[in-house]
Amino acid sequence: MKPSREQCFEQLLLGKTVKSQGWLERIRTAELEHAAILNFPSTSQDDWRFTDLSALFQYGFHPVTSYAKLTLSDIGKFLIPGAIRLVFVDGCYVAELSDVTQLGAGVTVAALADRFGDKLVEKNFGYHAPYKQDAFVALNTNFFEDGAWVHVAGEAAEPIHLLHVATKREVPSALYPRCMVVMDASSRATLIEDYVGLGDGIYFSNAVTEVVLKEHARLQHVRVQRDEKNAFHIGHCSVECGRGSIYTATSLAFGARMSRHTLHVKQQGERAEIHLNGLALIAGRQIADTHTQIDHATPRGKSIQLHKCIADDSAHAIFSGKIMVHMGATGTDSAQSSRNLLLSGKAHIDTQPQLEIFNDDVSCKHGATVGQIDAEALFFLRSRGLTEKLARNLLTHAFAAEIIAKIPVPSLVESLGRTILERMSGAHI
Repeated sequence: MKPSREQCFEQLLLGKTVKSQGWLERIRTAELEHAAILNFPSTSQDDWRFTDLSALFQYGFHPVTSYAKLTLSDIGKFLIPGAIRLVFVDGCYVAELSDVTQLGAGVTVAALADRFGDKLVEKNFGYHAPYKQDAFVALNTNFFEDGAWVHVAGEAAEPIHLLHVATKREVPSALYPRCMVVMDASSRATLIEDYVGLGDGIYFSNAVTEVVLKEHARLQHVRVQRDEKNAFHIGHCSVECGRGSIYTATSLAFGARMSRHTLHVKQQGERAEIHLNGLALIAGRQIADTHTQIDHATPRGKSIQLHKCIADDSAHAIFSGKIMVHMGATGTDSAQSSRNLLLSGKAHIDTQPQLEIFNDDVSCKHGATVGQIDAEALFFLRSRGLTEKLARNLLTHAFAAEIIAKIPVPSLVESLGRTILERMSGAHI
């Protein structure tokens, strides 16, 4: 008999107890109490009304008690040449697979569990992600065992690659990746969060990331979700932007049976800039949900957002993007665009761009389109001798490439480009 929604949640609450002390133990206790009260969200809640979680409830997910032994050759296709790298296997940090030899002055990249005595970690951890309102965030904070700690006080000359690897296990397993990033004043870095799977296993990856940008800091944040086809992925990222800072995010959803990424960015200082780019490329029975919220809370902020969805077969993509301009945030300049491509008559895309403005002195605009491949462009390519399949693949690749090209790491752009071509050649989930 398959577990119910409530039984699935209760099984997660029975996760492995993680020993902590002091400030972290107090946070864990509070988060577990909130998780027990909140339970899983349902379609009766406005933020989840398009997202069907029923496939997730079919399994009882168990905590990971043993960890797979991998070699560099096992994860070779995911490695980024020259990058600073932390590798986590089933939620556990693996020093032998990691490489921090390229760390420069003022750059700290380490396992979070080794930094719990750091006052800067204590000051920032758990204060940005909304555990009181989000059961998934509360579960992660109570049950995560390790994660990534990134502190940049200068400039990271090489990309920082956080590679989270899930392996095939005998029973459905729950994983809790965690990341905390603090960018000091005028610092610079490129951060890549990468979620991958090895083997065709069933697992639930519940990831939480917190990011703090001090004044004039700049962060290029790339998030790649390419989990295995039977996986479930829920991710939450909270970002706080200080005065004059620039936060640029590129989020990609390729894998998992069902995935959702929530990105909440707060402009806390004047003249901060926020650039959000997103792409969901799904097929088969996949569900990919992206929820974003940008809060302009201080004057003269700027945000530009472009999100694209490509859905084939019976896939369902959801995009909900909210921009809020709070009282006093005068001079805000914001633009949001949602562009979507249906490759099948059975595919489904829901898009919901939203603006909430509480000022007169602003410039804000948004728009959304949902359509199929342009018939004239398809005819033009076919008239030049291309087969229909090749012409469709070429146009689809061009549609996706606009987002991929914004990633500032050429080797990753090339790798992801190959992934897109493979999926359009019939390797559907």
